[in-house]
Amino acid sequence: MRKIVTAAAVLAVFCGAAIGKDIARKGGRTLVSLETSMGIIQLELNPEVAPVSVKNFLTYVREGHYDGLIFHRVIGDFMIQGGGFTKEMQERRAKRPPIRNEADNGLKNDRGTVAMARTGVVDSATAQFFINTVNNDFLNHRGKTPPEYGYAVFGKVIQGMDAVDKIRAVPTGSAGGHQDVPKTPVVILKATVIEE
Repeated sequence: MRKIVTAAAVLAVFCGAAIGKDIARKGGRTLVSLETSMGIIQLELNPEVAPVSVKNFLTYVREGHYDGLIFHRVIGDFMIQGGGFTKEMQERRAKRPPIRNEADNGLKNDRGTVAMARTGVVDSATAQFFINTVNNDFLNHRGKTPPEYGYAVFGKVIQGMDAVDKIRAVPTGSAGGHQDVPKTPVVILKATVIEE
């Protein structure tokens, strides 16, 4: 009995270390802080049901990909999107291949959730993400065809919805061939995986 308990304890420690190496946890939660020019937004990620999206997002955070980028697409009664452009509307290309779409994981595109942005191709998400500012049921998974597949939610805002609401209210216009760009850039100064 002691050998089984000891082996289980060693396995638990090993697995815990492996998880801790890949996903930072605080109180058993996976947390990321986005320090923006309009306040701090803290995200709690959900690796249990969106492991591919969470691992991808954390990799970009750790590599510093988001630092200095802006929320380049802001539609107040829809969402705020970032992760792809500088203040000068120069694209910062993703360094990694597109990931599998996890929109069928049961999480909904409700207000305050964070999801992967993508093109019309189902499995095309790379680094760009968005925060839903309202409940966007039409973005949820409804079926297996491309128009029904939906957008993968992988976490939620747990602190800083006041900052999200400030961002959603900024005046927008056209810039660099893009619509809904904030007239005054909203910058992600620093994205950090929170560790203890």
